[in-house]
Amino acid sequence: MPIGKVKWFDTEKGFGFLASEDGQEVFLHASALPAGVKDVKAGTRMEYGIADGRRGPSALSARILDAAPSVVRATRKPAEDMAVITEDLIKLLDEISNGLRRGRYPERSHASKVAAVLRRVADDLDA
Repeated sequence: MPIGKVKWFDTEKGFGFLASEDGQEVFLHASALPAGVKDVKAGTRMEYGIADGRRGPSALSARILDAAPSVVRATRKPAEDMAVITEDLIKLLDEISNGLRRGRYPERSHASKVAAVLRRVADDLDA
């Protein structure tokens, strides 16, 4: 089966084009996407069957091999900024720790905010 990358795909129009490894443009209709997939991003590697259609070669039964990398996850904060953020996070967790030592959990609203901050910092470190 040929392999190519998505050049572009318009969800509203329901089609786009793939660039095959040999440089050929292949029409990609939404009906050729895997079950449950409604959109693919440019750069996504796909394996597909091919047939001659009205507009030239058309992809059939496409399968996603590698999703396009996320630009957001590929950008990292500078290390100096993360150092300041982690220092602030340590102070925040230290306050919570002192309260827990006294037998008090933080209020629910405060606890959910701290949990959200922890998740965000973890995502930034893992990017």
